[in-house]
Amino acid sequence: MSSERDFVRVNIRRQLLKEYLHRETQRAGFGGLEVTRTPLGTHITLIAERPGMVIGRRGATINRLTEEVQTKFGFPNPQIEVQEADVPALNPHIMVQKLAVALEKGWHFRRAGHSTVMRIMEAGARGCQVEIAGKLTGDRHRRVKFRAGHIKYCGEPKQQWMRISIGRADRKAGVMGLRVMIMDPAAKLPDEIELLPPEEIVEVLEEYAPKSTSPVVAALEGVADADELDKLVETELAAEGEAEPAIEAAAAATIDATAETKDKPAEAAAPTEERKKAKPSKPRAPRKPKRKEGEEPAQAAAAPDAAQPKAPAPTAPPPSSDATPAPAPPAPETSGKEGEPKKEA
Repeated sequence: MSSERDFVRVNIRRQLLKEYLHRETQRAGFGGLEVTRTPLGTHITLIAERPGMVIGRRGATINRLTEEVQTKFGFPNPQIEVQEADVPALNPHIMVQKLAVALEKGWHFRRAGHSTVMRIMEAGARGCQVEIAGKLTGDRHRRVKFRAGHIKYCGEPKQQWMRISIGRADRKAGVMGLRVMIMDPAAKLPDEIELLPPEEIVEVLEEYAPKSTSPVVAALEGVADADELDKLVETELAAEGEAEPAIEAAAAATIDATAETKDKPAEAAAPTEERKKAKPSKPRAPRKPKRKEGEEPAQAAAAPDAAQPKAPAPTAPPPSSDATPAPAPPAPETSGKEGEPKKEA
């Protein structure tokens, strides 16, 4: 927590220093403040529209500011450097002060807003927006925006290219809040693409194009005389003329070889057909019938009796479902001895 408290304390002290220098140098056109810590002390860069008023006669004003910064705010060994604003119309802090002065003098808010936007855009800004809020025409508060050019409200382009400043104008009807947003003239947005002119495109293509590796082209690149060029062309033509008969002979040989290969299969096919015709055909064995379920036990039982022929046994007709079974014949009566039939009386 101690490091976080130190961080908050340092930023609060820098904000109070900025407000103090803004009040003291308001007439000179306060344009911003940068505070940097160095091994020798604290370096403060103050941007102003009229640096002479900040320095004062023989440096009296800047010496007084340096002493007060060290005693009031506790910055060790402060060194204040004053710089002049390059383009005051592109500095939002200076334009907010000018807008506040114009409103306090009694300018109409529309006239002040449009004139501020026009001045900023004429200086070369990519876009700007001026907001005025307060009692503008009646007793009720309302807000008016004057916009021109391109404005970014969020994202990295806003943090990188937008310059924002807030101010106030004290009028009899009440206090007016002011805000000025300016986009840097050097802003490059993500959706902007630059196309090269045709001349540069041709140069780039020639630079990265694949180079030819043929010996003729390589020989021609180093030739500067017309006679040498003619000699090279003649030698190349002669070499091509000598190579043409060899190429024709090779092509004829390939044609003959292909013709022979086409005729060979027809000649070889004839003996094979004769062989097929001369080969005897074997009788085809009869196919075995498929066995059904339940036939294997019956065939196994009939196997031992297949050697001896037997008379065919009479087969009984299959019993029908409607017929009733016939009664069995009576058994013969026997005597007391086993196996002997009983005599009739």
